[in-house]
Amino acid sequence: MTAHYSYPQNRLRRMRSSSFSRSLQRENHLVATDLIYPIFVIEDGSFSEEVDAMPGVRRHNLDQLIKTCEECVRYHIPAVALFPVIESAKKTLDAKEAFNEKGLIPNAIRTIKASFPDLGVISDVALDPYTSHGQDGIIDETGYVLNDKTLEILGNQALCHSHAGADIVAPSDMMDGRVGLIRQTLEENHFHNTKILAYSAKYASHFYGPFREAVGSKDSLGKADKYSYQMDPANSNEAILEAKMDLSEGADMIMVKPGLPYLDIVRVLKDTYKVPTLAYQVSGEYSMIKAASLKGWLSEKDCALETLLSFKRAGCDGILTYYALEVAKWLKS
Repeated sequence: MTAHYSYPQNRLRRMRSSSFSRSLQRENHLVATDLIYPIFVIEDGSFSEEVDAMPGVRRHNLDQLIKTCEECVRYHIPAVALFPVIESAKKTLDAKEAFNEKGLIPNAIRTIKASFPDLGVISDVALDPYTSHGQDGIIDETGYVLNDKTLEILGNQALCHSHAGADIVAPSDMMDGRVGLIRQTLEENHFHNTKILAYSAKYASHFYGPFREAVGSKDSLGKADKYSYQMDPANSNEAILEAKMDLSEGADMIMVKPGLPYLDIVRVLKDTYKVPTLAYQVSGEYSMIKAASLKGWLSEKDCALETLLSFKRAGCDGILTYYALEVAKWLKS
């Protein structure tokens, strides 16, 4: 005798069975306005070349920078993030080039704003591109990064970028108290609407290698590390404390870096503070997808889109990614 089988009343596959119903129940969507394009900037007149470890990514002089920003505007990318490639001769122990008003990044900011006033410009506030040793701050005779001596220079750098027209300054150095000092400096100089995007949870990650090659800090850093100020990848509660400090000091937005290996941190911070929360799909993440796709091991477009959608699912309001321009074009098509 065949036993009576009671068919399930609820079948989750019903909604998956048609394209339109899958679309109706889709919880997260990736759009071009979620994306921020990081751009490496070199001195005008310098030879632009592809970054070896980041296929498809180039260092831009000012003329090329404007052409790239024009594409960003065309494809509705709301902001770019600028990272300098500083000549070796301008790198010093005191990183004084970091707040040179006629320097590379202030010139780049002014150039962009003159042509595209509504394109958001985010400037990196950190000293590693400007120091001869590749660390994010001033060091003592043992090589230890001095927190409070570094803060004064970071404040000057943020002010310099604000004078040039930066919409957002983004301290990525992980020095204690840097958000508070930068906010105070901006307020005292009447830059009340200059926003601070704090790299609140920046981990001491091995995914940064291609970036350091791109900006030229890899050789400067040598065999040294940044463990005394960047976060231990094993920690998550510490990220909550870091973000709490940054927000209490005046940060408008917080960021997690890297992205994909730390999406649990994104979710925790978003749920805890409910403030604009960003993540950075860093150079190593980009290069892994690129390298595998060039080998024919995976579909670049599908994997890039799936990865960035996971950022949205984790709670990201914005994503810095070297795929921004490509993805914006894919989404439009």
